[in-house]
Amino acid sequence: MRVYVPLTLSRLAEAHTAGELGPGPLTAYAVTPGLREWYVSDDIEELEYAALNRAAAASLRLLAADPGTGRRRVVVAADVPDREAVADPDRGPGDPDGAGLGEVRIASPVALSKAAAVHVDSDEAEADVAAAAAALGAADHGDDDARFTVDGAEDHELLWYGVQEIPGLIG
Repeated sequence: MRVYVPLTLSRLAEAHTAGELGPGPLTAYAVTPGLREWYVSDDIEELEYAALNRAAAASLRLLAADPGTGRRRVVVAADVPDREAVADPDRGPGDPDGAGLGEVRIASPVALSKAAAVHVDSDEAEADVAAAAAALGAADHGDDDARFTVDGAEDHELLWYGVQEIPGLIG
């Protein structure tokens, strides 16, 4: 199963040094039954893109909690055995805020060698991502202007990088 693990640049550097994403348990995003039901599509590429976007939103939350790290969202796409990525059946389309759509838990660290790609914001997205991270708390409390700012970060597509390019991203 392809999973999308939300990180920050500093956490990506830690993973690169350790050779693994972890420690477990990890929160990741994947094409779960709940995500399929919510997205109403059979196109696996569209579903994986939706899971990637869920992970990007989770990366933004990590940035909001760590003001000292670079203001770029980071998501690592990795392949794990299906049995290792467990979805919470209560976190699907019926979840009141929809926050858990596509969310899975992975009990153990994931070797970086299992990573297929790294998705990172461009340099041009940094200002919008920084503003979104700063506005996230207010957006969560219903501030429409803050929600608009958060949505502005979501307008930026994450760029694709090969795993071998991690040193250049963190250096």
